[in-house]
Amino acid sequence: MNALLVLLIVGAGFWGWALLRDASSDTQANASGVRTVTAAQGTVTRTVSAGGSVASAATATATFGTAGTVSSIRVKVGQTVAAGTLLARVDDTAAKRDLALARANLDAAGDALDRAQDAGTDTTTAMNAVTAAELAVDKAAAAVAGTRLTAPMTGTVVAVNGSLGGSSQTSGAHDGGFVELADLGKLQITAAFSEADATELTEGQTAAITWNALDGAETMGRVIAVDPTATTEKNVVTYGVTVSLPTPPKGARPGQTVTVSVITGNVENAVLVNSAAVTRTGGRHMVTVLGPAGRPETREVQVGLEGDDAYQITTGLVAGERVIVPAAATDRGGR
Repeated sequence: MNALLVLLIVGAGFWGWALLRDASSDTQANASGVRTVTAAQGTVTRTVSAGGSVASAATATATFGTAGTVSSIRVKVGQTVAAGTLLARVDDTAAKRDLALARANLDAAGDALDRAQDAGTDTTTAMNAVTAAELAVDKAAAAVAGTRLTAPMTGTVVAVNGSLGGSSQTSGAHDGGFVELADLGKLQITAAFSEADATELTEGQTAAITWNALDGAETMGRVIAVDPTATTEKNVVTYGVTVSLPTPPKGARPGQTVTVSVITGNVENAVLVNSAAVTRTGGRHMVTVLGPAGRPETREVQVGLEGDDAYQITTGLVAGERVIVPAAATDRGGR
């Protein structure tokens, strides 16, 4: 229902733009060759855009709890696994030997405590020895369990950062874990917006997503997070933004590139005019209206939302009036 509403809003914005385009092409034929546009009634929409990439919204890494030599790898990249599935193992010979020794030491400590109690002597030392032996057994048992690597979540294997006969410990470029998992059914978009555009972004705003690798694919999402701190690279300041993707298109995969256009403002049933027809003078917005007799009249107007292609005019202009486009104006956007 929300997506349908957004599509209706975007469609209304397109209708307003088309009306402006048609009006803009309707040039007043007179001796001076003055170009005019007609103020219209429609929807004004403002967006900010940035490039982004697709990522899984749910990821996890699996790391061995015990260092050793990898003796078995049971999965491969692209395989789907359930939570708790055995992914890999390391040689547990040494770990099991240590566990057996720890258990033997616990038995011996227990026997020593029994003898001290039977003799009626101080049992403090013997009890401390039993406690230490119990801790050693727990540690050794955990080491044995750590030779088995299991999936922490249900998902798809996206990386195996080790090899049979190699070390169970990863480092460097693969310090994320021995096996990396992602839920490919839950995708999201991460994008970097300029510091100027980021000031207009808040959680909950609607975003239109265009897919570079999927011809003709367009989907809708919603801003779910805006990074509180900026990233600076080569003197360019950007803010990271995360956009939800409730219905990914067919063929969507992590790593694909997209263009994200976030709707930061939208006004329906507004009086609007092509932004090229509005000039700023001393902080005021001015238009020149072509009167019924063909005489130009300069007016001050109040501007509401400054959209991508048009301005919302709150006072000073009514739909149907013809507005002169200054000769020096170009087909600039509404910013």
